[in-house]
Amino acid sequence: KKGAVIADFQRRKDMIARQLDEAAKKIAPATHWALGNHATLLGEVASIVEYPQVYAGEFSQDFLDVPRECLIISMQQHQKYFPLANKQGKLLARFLFVSNITTTKPNNIIHGNERVLRARLADARFFYEQDQKTKLADRVPKLANVVYHNKLGSQLQRVERIQKLAGEIARRFNARVEIAERAERAGYLCKADLLTDMVGEFPELQGTMGYYYARNDVEGDRVAEAIREHYLPRYAGDDLPNSTESISVALADKLDTLVGIYGVGLVPTGDKDPFGLRRQALGVVRILVERTNPSVDVRELLELARSHYPSGVVADSVVQDVHGFMLDRLRSYLREPPLSASLRDMETDFMPEPPLYRSVRPCKPDEIDAVLSLNLPRLNQVLPRIKALRLFHVSAEGKALAAANKRIHNILKQAGDAGAMTQAVDPRLFTEDAEKALAERLAVVDAEVAPLFAAGNYSDALKALAQLRDPVDAFFDKVMVMVDDEKLRRSRLALLHQIRQLFLQAADISRLQS
Repeated sequence: KKGAVIADFQRRKDMIARQLDEAAKKIAPATHWALGNHATLLGEVASIVEYPQVYAGEFSQDFLDVPRECLIISMQQHQKYFPLANKQGKLLARFLFVSNITTTKPNNIIHGNERVLRARLADARFFYEQDQKTKLADRVPKLANVVYHNKLGSQLQRVERIQKLAGEIARRFNARVEIAERAERAGYLCKADLLTDMVGEFPELQGTMGYYYARNDVEGDRVAEAIREHYLPRYAGDDLPNSTESISVALADKLDTLVGIYGVGLVPTGDKDPFGLRRQALGVVRILVERTNPSVDVRELLELARSHYPSGVVADSVVQDVHGFMLDRLRSYLREPPLSASLRDMETDFMPEPPLYRSVRPCKPDEIDAVLSLNLPRLNQVLPRIKALRLFHVSAEGKALAAANKRIHNILKQAGDAGAMTQAVDPRLFTEDAEKALAERLAVVDAEVAPLFAAGNYSDALKALAQLRDPVDAFFDKVMVMVDDEKLRRSRLALLHQIRQLFLQAADISRLQS
């Protein structure tokens, strides 16, 4: 019986989608109805009609002066209508709706729905026109009357933290002075639209209405865009902020939330996460992995966010705690396959070439463990290291050296001689040809890979390290490390430690599975 109900529901959905396609094409061949949250709306409509019939209506062209997002939400949420757009994405003064009545004379049904929609759109236009009479900047001081959190102050105090943090982050990107200033301005204005009538009616338009009102106030395109994009990504697979200003404000907003809410002890437990900290942390991870340059240290950003709270407000351990929380989100992110490409990827200031976040994911657990065990401060180094590691591990040299590194790790762990780990290798103490050959080859390879690691060229660095396979194999075949002679033993341990440290500049390959 349950299967029959599901099948009937799917049949109605398919029927409605087919009718929507046909009705849209009658208006114009390139007209489409897949706007906004159309997939959810299609499911809702299919669940409330038994004999669906699609009709087309229209409204006054004057309403198109209202931002398209407002019109789409008004039609979809309030009336369950499907707005229409042309192939360029421009909204049309037409809409489709689904009736539970089939008739050869639908004029009364169509006119009735047009009349109801006209009132809805008139309300939206009124809110939009009234909001524009007050500048965003004039609304900001009133945020002092809006509580953000009883332990973290008002929305105005939060905005002041975001403003300062956004400028500091932009400067970490080595941004020009004017870019940092625009980031600070956007940070100051980013929450002002919370006090507008339009956002009060449609909370989903936070940021979007700020964008339109900032443009109306002549704040500049980059400032307006940063206000709109600072909430991104809102959900898994959502677009990311693109410009330096947008990225700076988005990171500032999310980091302030994470440090503040986590710092007062409101840690997500089980499936409960009322402040969306998992989503915020994943947003930071995605931005730092997919959008930033190498100069950004995630722990430094967390320290900056922490510094804007008065002493005693958030826990002393909050930076370490949130960093661990973010690494957990990073592990989940790396295990997931990439979603479909976004056209907006081509507009960003920071776009890796090629986009490793698509070509490398999903990553294997041992690959993730080998790289994240290094506790990297710069998250955009993770995927290049995993890509290089993957190419290295499939080679015969890679497999052999991964096994050798496991052996080296175990020997060093069992030896427990910290002094030997830090002392310099003294080849004069060596007595076996195999250990002399390894020391000589190691010195050559070390000099070869140093500039490669410095440049972040992990693939070529690991290829160069593959030269160590034969001398390492010969060393373990011919040489006993844990001999009675203390000086010789410690020198051999130092040699093994140097090999391990060399590989750790890319990843801990001892963690790779055979």
